[in-house]
Amino acid sequence: MINPDEYRDLQVLVLEPYYGGSHKSFLSGLSKLPFKFEFITFPARKWKWRMRLAAPFYARKLCETGRRFDRILCSTFVDVAAFRGLAPAWVRSVPLLTYFHENQFAYPMQVEDERDFHFALTNMTTALASDCPAFNSEYNLKSFLQGIEKLQKKSYDLKLDNPSDTIRTRSRVIPPGIDFSAIDALEESDGREAPVILWNHRWEHDKNPGLFFKTLFSLDRKGIDFRLVVLGESFKTHPAIFDEAGKKLSHKILHSGYAGSRLDYARWLRQSDIVVSTARHEFFGMSVIEAVRAGCRPLLPKRLSYPELFPEEFLYDEGDFEYRLTKEILENKRLSPGRANKLTEPYSWDKLMPAYASWIADACMKTIL
Repeated sequence: MINPDEYRDLQVLVLEPYYGGSHKSFLSGLSKLPFKFEFITFPARKWKWRMRLAAPFYARKLCETGRRFDRILCSTFVDVAAFRGLAPAWVRSVPLLTYFHENQFAYPMQVEDERDFHFALTNMTTALASDCPAFNSEYNLKSFLQGIEKLQKKSYDLKLDNPSDTIRTRSRVIPPGIDFSAIDALEESDGREAPVILWNHRWEHDKNPGLFFKTLFSLDRKGIDFRLVVLGESFKTHPAIFDEAGKKLSHKILHSGYAGSRLDYARWLRQSDIVVSTARHEFFGMSVIEAVRAGCRPLLPKRLSYPELFPEEFLYDEGDFEYRLTKEILENKRLSPGRANKLTEPYSWDKLMPAYASWIADACMKTIL
């Protein structure tokens, strides 16, 4: 473990052009480390424009200010290769770290969209131009490296010399820390009429809400009793299934919509019994871990990042979702506080702080290929 007194003067510049959701909560926890942080952030919108223009914007900003830092930490919405090429010369002589919350090789596309490999290639050159990349899960790193290998086959005569090996050697896997204080401060609520199923994911296609709600429609037709809490961030446009569910399941819904505060969010987690994911993509699974901390039994696909996080008893195979959800509802067993804490404590900031402190403090220059 590092000595905080030794590193209290370490100046760390954080560049985050997509400051919202998991990116925002991640930086909130990271800022508690014993370093001097300075953040330059932008709201979480128009991700493609952020990814294309953040690098020259940040480079110009550093040229204008003339300030220097001991470390630079970026998210994957910064094109690090472009940033280091355009930034003042001193940027190329200090360690630069990139945290991969996601990668564009494995991010699912809507059916009508064609994948733009420009963004995946930007992820690759970002990792190559970073001294110390870190990924939030083994699944994220593995799918990233597999994506590079597949894309290499499309490049005809422009073959790179083992970029995936270079990236793997430099990289670490460090889960994003979670602040459980709001959840831990609340007691479990009693007196539920029926098991409460929780959806606490973004209202977007990659979370596969169609499978989730259509399964609930089926269970409702069969007379299986449950209640429903629908949380998560929604946008101006969201899948139509949410509006359909609001009508067809109105007699089941206890709450639908974004929680106005962290405390409200924690209350709804405490009032739920089963947290479900039907996601097509999940590079980590922070919202599920938060619900498990509150005592919800998880029901998760046996793929993506979930097998890293939870024992097999909580995972379902493709095609078994309705059967397994029915079983969970009928058994109606919440997790004991002890089991909930054991499953989630490895992802608390208290446990992960030493790993993040070491990642930043020990970072060194490695960008010569």
